[in-house]
Amino acid sequence: MAKEVTNRADNYSQWYNDLVVKAGLAENSAVRGCMVIKPYGYAIWEKIQAQLDKMFKETGHVNAYFPLFIPKSFLSKEAEHVEGFAKECAVVTHHRLMNDPNGKGVVVDPEAKLEEELIVRPTSETIIWNTYKGWIQSYRDLPILVNQWANVVRWEMRTRLFLSTAEFLWQEGHTAHATREEAIEETEKMINVYQKFAEEFLAVPVLVGKKTASERFAGAEDTYCIEAMMQDGKALQAGTSHFLGQNFAKAFEVTYLSKEGKQEFVWASSWGVSTRLMGALIMAHSDDNGLVLPPVLAPIQVVIVPIYKGAEELEKISAKANEIKAHLAARGISVKYDDSDNVRSGFKFAEYELKGVPVRLAIGPRDMQNGTVEVARRDTLTKEMKPQEGIVEYVESLLKEIQSTIFAKAEKFRTENTFEVDTYEQFKEQIEKGGFIMAHWDGTPETEEKIKEETKATIRCIPLGGKMEAGKCMVTGKPSAQRVVFARSY
Repeated sequence: MAKEVTNRADNYSQWYNDLVVKAGLAENSAVRGCMVIKPYGYAIWEKIQAQLDKMFKETGHVNAYFPLFIPKSFLSKEAEHVEGFAKECAVVTHHRLMNDPNGKGVVVDPEAKLEEELIVRPTSETIIWNTYKGWIQSYRDLPILVNQWANVVRWEMRTRLFLSTAEFLWQEGHTAHATREEAIEETEKMINVYQKFAEEFLAVPVLVGKKTASERFAGAEDTYCIEAMMQDGKALQAGTSHFLGQNFAKAFEVTYLSKEGKQEFVWASSWGVSTRLMGALIMAHSDDNGLVLPPVLAPIQVVIVPIYKGAEELEKISAKANEIKAHLAARGISVKYDDSDNVRSGFKFAEYELKGVPVRLAIGPRDMQNGTVEVARRDTLTKEMKPQEGIVEYVESLLKEIQSTIFAKAEKFRTENTFEVDTYEQFKEQIEKGGFIMAHWDGTPETEEKIKEETKATIRCIPLGGKMEAGKCMVTGKPSAQRVVFARSY
């Protein structure tokens, strides 16, 4: 099956598409631009969702749900917001179908036109802030720390499974605060939660920074982001957190009575990650043989495959395999024992390699005699023989080692593909080779746009917590306070 996957070096884009489909993660649907997430892919998303949900609740957030449809007038209330999403919106204009009088199926009933068109949510700030108006009267009602797990629609012209589809799954946090400082603290807290999740669970190292004014979320005063490097040297924005100031509170007239008895506008943040994380997971770690999954997110962490010739051999092997499986499961490790007899063991090995199962155990008649187990690691494709005694403890330790090894490999790749340049000529030469480029920029949108037009590279972020090394803009020679991160991106 791995032979059906295009080599990364030959065609990285096709390799990615092949892997998503052949590994059974997702496929294109009958609806143009939309995808079907298959059970194996959804199992990974469920693990992502469960861990993030736990982290949100540990930071005091609760879940709620808001309507899929947003009145068109709501989007008109915040000028930057509507301008940012207008070209991506799907619009509902009628509420009923009827049989075609000419006998050609069904048509839209012209008498069922809505008084006001509804927008299929591209994001939920407007509907949520309209709702918050009824929830907030005084400082005692604040803060509101709400998260929503939902789907959204943004009409993409060019789509790619998980990375950019017309409909995708995500979570969106929407918080309301009494002060500017609290809202900024929330914005920074959540981007740090995303960083922790990306690095400790996805095993993907990320840069944390702020977006430039032209790259901010529509309607935000500041956008924080995490940026990851894929194996082709391109950047992937893996999560964002926005300080919204009082823009939406003013648009929807959301005020509160302060302790001093004054009516004040509420301060806001919003933050989100999506099924785009699945794309990051695939492109950061996988190889020409298939997926490489970090153990903590793998639907199947260990697979046990028996190698046998007859029913008698299988019976003995199964007893030992099920014993190992039970002990691993008791430690919270997800295990599959594959004793199906419709394919050979070699086919099973290839299938689980393609699906990225972190550890494979193989047990045959000779292993039963010698008291051994063959242990194969997906990340390094290495095998070794281990005693059956103590195998449970060894596998548990090995899964932790694989998790850290995958992260270390991705971090090493990013380090080796991050470059500092001082001239525009050096920049143009390096951007063709890929990677993150640290360079000085004069802070103007004109220079930013010029670089984008001429090289297809964008400023991925203005790094937080880095060294403030003053210099000169590589394009204009004007003063620059620090280097920013440029890359081509998804």
